[in-house]
Amino acid sequence: MQSISHLIATELQVRQQQVESAIALLDDGATVPFVARYRKEATGGLDDTQLRQLDSRLTYLRDMEDRRQVILSSIEAQGKLAPELKQAILSADSKTRLEDLYLPYKPKRRTKGQIAIEAGIEPLVDDLLQDRSADIDAVAVNYLNEQAGFADVQAVKDGARFILMERYAEDAELIAKIRKHLNSQAQLKSRMVKGKDKEGAKFRDYFEHDEAITKVPSHRALAMLRGRNEGVLSLSLNADPNYEGEGSYCEVIIAEHFNLKFTDSSVDQWLKQVVNGTWRIKIALQMETEFVSKMREQAEAEAINVFARNLNDLLMAAPAGAKATMGLDPGLRTGVKVAIVDTTGKLVAHTTIFPHAPQNQWDKSLRTLANLVGMHKVDLIAVGNGTGSRETDKLASELMAMVKDKQPQLNKVMVSEAGASVYSASEFAANEFPDLDVSIRGAVSIARRLQDPLAELVKIEPKSIGVGQYQHDVSQSQLSQSLEGVVEDCVNRVGVDVNMASAPLLAQVAGLNKTLAKNIVDYRDQNGRFSERKQLLKVTRLGPKAYEQAAGFLRIPNAQNPLDASAVHPEAYSVVESIAADKQLPLAKLIGDSQTLSAIDAKAYVTEQFGLPTISDILAELDKPGRDPRGEFKTAAFKEGVETLADLKLDMILEGVVTNVTNFGAFVDVGVHQDGLVHISSLTDKFVSDPHTIVKAGDVVKVKVMEVDIERKRVGLSMRLDDKASAAKSAAKPGAKTGANKSKPQHKAHGKKSNYKAQKAPANAAMGNAFADAFAKLKK
Repeated sequence: MQSISHLIATELQVRQQQVESAIALLDDGATVPFVARYRKEATGGLDDTQLRQLDSRLTYLRDMEDRRQVILSSIEAQGKLAPELKQAILSADSKTRLEDLYLPYKPKRRTKGQIAIEAGIEPLVDDLLQDRSADIDAVAVNYLNEQAGFADVQAVKDGARFILMERYAEDAELIAKIRKHLNSQAQLKSRMVKGKDKEGAKFRDYFEHDEAITKVPSHRALAMLRGRNEGVLSLSLNADPNYEGEGSYCEVIIAEHFNLKFTDSSVDQWLKQVVNGTWRIKIALQMETEFVSKMREQAEAEAINVFARNLNDLLMAAPAGAKATMGLDPGLRTGVKVAIVDTTGKLVAHTTIFPHAPQNQWDKSLRTLANLVGMHKVDLIAVGNGTGSRETDKLASELMAMVKDKQPQLNKVMVSEAGASVYSASEFAANEFPDLDVSIRGAVSIARRLQDPLAELVKIEPKSIGVGQYQHDVSQSQLSQSLEGVVEDCVNRVGVDVNMASAPLLAQVAGLNKTLAKNIVDYRDQNGRFSERKQLLKVTRLGPKAYEQAAGFLRIPNAQNPLDASAVHPEAYSVVESIAADKQLPLAKLIGDSQTLSAIDAKAYVTEQFGLPTISDILAELDKPGRDPRGEFKTAAFKEGVETLADLKLDMILEGVVTNVTNFGAFVDVGVHQDGLVHISSLTDKFVSDPHTIVKAGDVVKVKVMEVDIERKRVGLSMRLDDKASAAKSAAKPGAKTGANKSKPQHKAHGKKSNYKAQKAPANAAMGNAFADAFAKLKK
C-alpha cells in the first residue's frame, strides 16, 4: 500500500519530500499562505493552489485510512478476515472500492435472503449449483419449513433465489466489472414529469434528453438535478441504450462472471431468474444512485471551482485607489441613495434623490449631485448595477457634462451590487454606521468596492457575492470552505495595512481570526497607530505563533523600520541588514535601489535557515516593496442609448465587463440589465478547452451581438468581431434540438457478435443553440 504522501505527490506531480514537508508544516498549525510565501525551501516552492489541493486530498485520504481500519476491525471481529481479503482491503485506493469489499460483511437489516438462510435453505443453493441437471422441484421439496414461512416448493425456490441474488450482488469483482461497463455505456435519461410542461418551462431543454452520464458537463448536471428537485424532471439511468439483446447487457456480464451458460434444465431456468433479479432488483438501483450521486459530486466540485476562480478574479480586480468616490445605489420609486467617501473610504456625506418616476425630480437631483461633487472634490462615481441602473447611469453622464469645466477628472463606473444588501444588514455595518439607514449603507459599500474591491468584499459572506454557477445547489459546507480559502489567499497575496484595515479584512490574514482581528482594532483605537510590527505582540491573545504566521502579511507604511512596510518577514530582517551592511547603505536607501539590488549575488546570502528561494524573494521585494499584485484600473464605456434588450441590434459591437466565467463560456454585462453569453466557441478563433484561460471576471472586452431572445431574456455575444449574426442564425434553425440530446456513446466490442445498434456521430450545435445547452445565468 502506497503512503498518503506518495499518493498525493503522484497526483500533484511533485516530489514526495515536498509533500511530506508541507504536511508536517500544516499539521504543526502553519497556514497555507504562510507556507506558500515563507517556507519555499521546505516545500520546494509549492504554491497556494497546490497546497490547497494537498490539504483537501490529505483530509480525504486520512478519512479513507480511518475507514479502512474500521472495516478491518469489523471483519476481524467476525472471524472472517482471510489473508487475501485483508490484502485487498489494504490495497483499495478509493472509498468506493473499500465499501465494495466490505459489503458482504457489513451489518445489515434482515433481508429476504437472510430469512431464507435462517430457515435452512442455503444448502439448497449449493446443491443446485453443484448439480444443474437436477429437478429443482424434487430437490426443493426437501427444504420445506412451514413454520418459517416456506410452506411450498415455490416459496423455497424464491428463498434460494434471494440467497444467491444477494451473494452475487455482494461480489466486489462483479460490481467492478458492471461499473466499468456503465462508465463507458450508460446514459442519463431526463424526462418531463407529466403535466409539468408549463410550470417547468425553463427546463424544457431537458424534457427529453439523453446523454452519456460520465460526460454530462457540470452546468447541465446541476440544471437537471434542480429540475428533479423542483418536481419537473425525472432522472434515470439507461444502462445500455444501444444493446438489442434480451434484457440488459449487465445480465450477460453477471452470467459470464460466474461462468453460467444456460440450458433448458429447470435449474438453469431458475438461475436465469437469479441473474435477472441480481441486476434488476439488487444492482441496478444501487448503480443508478451511485452514478447520479457521483455526477452530482463532480458537478458540484466543478461548480465550486468555477465560483472560486471567479471570486478570485473579483477580489483581485484592480482598485481605483485613494480617490474621493460617490456611490449611487439606484432605485426608482424609492429614490437613488447617495454616499460620498473620501480618499480613505470614510463616509463624508449622504442623501437620497428622486430623479425617476413618479417624483421625476431630474434637474433638482442633478443640482444636488453637482454641489456634492464640487464640495468633496469627487473623482469617481460608482453606479450600482441593480434596478434603475441604466437610468441612474444616464443621470451620472449628464452630471459629468454639467461639471466638466470644474471637475474634468470626474468619471463613472458601473459596479456590481452583489452582496451590498447583505453587508447593509450585517452586524459589522450596524456597528460601523449605527445611525445610518440600511439603504445608505449599501451606497457606501458600492463606493468603497470601487476604491478597493478586496477590502470591501471581505465584509460580505463570499456566497452572497453571486459570481458562481448554481451556487445554491451545491454542498454549502464545501462551498464555504473553498471560498474561505480563496479569500484568505487573495488577502495575503495583496497584504494588509494594519493601521487602516477593518476587522473583517484583518480576520483573513494568515494566523489571525475574528477575535484577534477585533483585538487589533481595539488596541489601535486605544493606543493609536502601530509604529512597528513588534507592537502586535502587545495585542491581547496574539502570541508568538500567530505573530509568526501573520507578521509578513501585515504592513505598516511609514514605520520606523522601513521593512515593516514590506512583505519581508521579520525573521529575515537580519538577511537584509547584512546586505545593507555589505553595501554600506542605510536600509531606507537600499530599498528601491534597483541598480544595487540587481547586482547582488543571492547565493552569497544563502544560509542553513534561508535558502535561495527566500533570498530571491527578499531581493525582489526590496526592489519594489509592497507592490500591489492587482492589475491596472480600467473602466468599460457602455454605449449610450443601449439600455434594454430591445435596444440591441444584431452585429452591434459593444464594450462590456465580464461578470462571470463558467465552463461553457463567459457572461458579459453590456448595460442592458441582462448579461449576455459569449459561448466558449465564440471566445476566440482558436480551440478553447477552458474559458478561464481567455477571460476572467472584471475584464473589459469588446463583443458583437449575435442573437437576442427577448422572450427568454437571452443574449448571444461573440468576442470574434468578424463573426456575422446572420450566419450564426442560419446555421441553427430555431427550435432545433442540440446534438447532445440524442448523441450515443461509442461502445466497445464485448468479445462476441455485437448486439449494439450502429452509432451516428453527434451533430455539432451551432451558436444559436448554445443556449439550449448553456442556459441563461440563474440568479437568486
